Amino acid sequence: MLSAHTVGDIRAAEEALAATLPEGELMQRAARGLADSLGLIPAGDVVVCLIGPGNNGGDALYAATHLLDRGVRVDLCLLDESTVHAEGLAAAQAAGAQIVAAPGAQRWCLDAIFGIGARPGLTGKAADWERWLVQESPYTFVVDVPSGVDVDGATLPGSHVSAEATITFGTYKNALLADPAADAAGAVSLVDLGLAPHLPTPSIEAIEAFDGHLLDPVLPGRSSHKYSRGVLGIAAGSEQYAGAAHLCVAGAQAGLAGMIRFVGSTALSQRVVDRAPEVVAGRGRVQAWVVGPGSGDDAESQLAMALEDRVPVVVDASALQHVPDRFDVPALLTPHAGELAAMMDTTREQVEADPLGHATAAAERWNATVLLKGRRTLVAQTGAPTRVNLSGSAWLGTAGAGDVLAGFAGSLLAAGLDPRDAGSVAAYLHGVASVQANPDGPIVATDVAYALPAAVAAFVRGDLA
Repeated sequence: MLSAHTVGDIRAAEEALAATLPEGELMQRAARGLADSLGLIPAGDVVVCLIGPGNNGGDALYAATHLLDRGVRVDLCLLDESTVHAEGLAAAQAAGAQIVAAPGAQRWCLDAIFGIGARPGLTGKAADWERWLVQESPYTFVVDVPSGVDVDGATLPGSHVSAEATITFGTYKNALLADPAADAAGAVSLVDLGLAPHLPTPSIEAIEAFDGHLLDPVLPGRSSHKYSRGVLGIAAGSEQYAGAAHLCVAGAQAGLAGMIRFVGSTALSQRVVDRAPEVVAGRGRVQAWVVGPGSGDDAESQLAMALEDRVPVVVDASALQHVPDRFDVPALLTPHAGELAAMMDTTREQVEADPLGHATAAAERWNATVLLKGRRTLVAQTGAPTRVNLSGSAWLGTAGAGDVLAGFAGSLLAAGLDPRDAGSVAAYLHGVASVQANPDGPIVATDVAYALPAAVAAFVRGDLA
C-alpha cells in the first residue's frame, strides 16, 4: 500500500534519520532525488526556481547544481533573501544559477516556496508568483508539497500552487493523496530517503495492484459451499427505482458471497429473480445486509429489519436518512458528499472542501466505517488509517455505479471482511473495473458489474495491469 504520514510524524522521522547520517546528507539525498526526477527539462532550457525559506528551498537550490551540471539553465526567484538557505544558495550560484527579480517567460517552473511546515494559503510575493503561474502556465514541478495547501488536512483554504507534477520525499503526505489538495499536486513521485524504519503507523493508506492479499482470508477453498462463503441480504430498489435493485444484486454477484437473498415487494422480487435466477427471494439467515440503494418510503423499516439480525450492514442512499444515533453492529456507510452533508447538517460545498475531516468526524459520530464517495473516495474508521482510493475512470460518474458498489462491498462483508477492508477493496476494484470495462471511454453501471469478476481474479493473482 501507499502510505502517508502527518507533518509531526515526518519531522520526528527526519530527525531520527538525520541523527544517523553525516551532517547535510539528508538534504543531499533529497536534492539528488529531486534533480533526477526533473529529467523532462531538456538541456539548454531555463527553469525558474521559486525559492522560499528553510530546507524546502535548500532542497531546490542543491538540486539546481545538478541541473546546471547537465546543461539546464537555472533562474532563482528568492522570496526573502534573509531567510533563504545560505549554503544552498551559495552552491547554486557557484554552479551558475542566476538570481532574477521575478519570473518571466520561462517554460519550466520549480515550486519550492514553502514546505510541509508552512501555514496554508499564500500572501504577498508568494501570492504574486501563484498568479504568474496561473497567467503564464509554465510546466510546474513541486518540491515535496504544493505551496499553500493544508498538508495534514488536505484542504485548500487559500491561494495555492497547482502543478503538473510533485516530487515528494520520504513518504507521501495527506495532501498528496486526499482531495481537494491532491488535485493541486498533479502526478506524484516519491523519493526514498530511508525514512521507513523511523515512521509510525500512517495517517492515510491507498490500496495498490499488488495488495490482493487483503482478500486471502475470505477466498473460498476446496471444501467451501454457498453458506460457508457467506450469505448476503439485500433490501434495495422500489417501484420508482427498480433498476437499483438489479444493479445492487449485480454488484453483489460479482463479489465473494456464496448466496444472495433479496427482500422487497412481490413484484420487484419476481423481477430480480427473473433477471438473476441464482437469487433467493425472501428473508432468511444472512451474514451481512445491504440496505438503501433505490429504496423508497420503506427504507427506515428495512434498515430496522437488517439491524435486528445483529450482523454487519452496508447502509446506502435513502437508508442513510434513518441511521441510529450510534451503530452497535459493524456498519459501512456509503454516502456521497450531498448525503453526508444532510446527515451532518451542513452543506455539500463544506463536505467537498474538507472530505477527510467530515469522513473522519462521521465515523466517530456514528461508530461506523464511512465510505465517502468522490474522485478520491475515502474510507474512514476511528483508530485506523483512513484509506483513499486512487483507482477509477472519470466515466465512473454514471447513474447506478453507487448501487453496484454497495452490492459489491456487501458481498465482501458477507464473506467475512471487516467494514474497512470491505469498503476499501470494493472501492478499489470498482474503480479498476470501470477502467477495464472500456479504457478511456464511456461506461454504464452494468458494464462495471460485468467487469468486476475479472478484476477480482486479477487482483487475487497479483497481475492487475
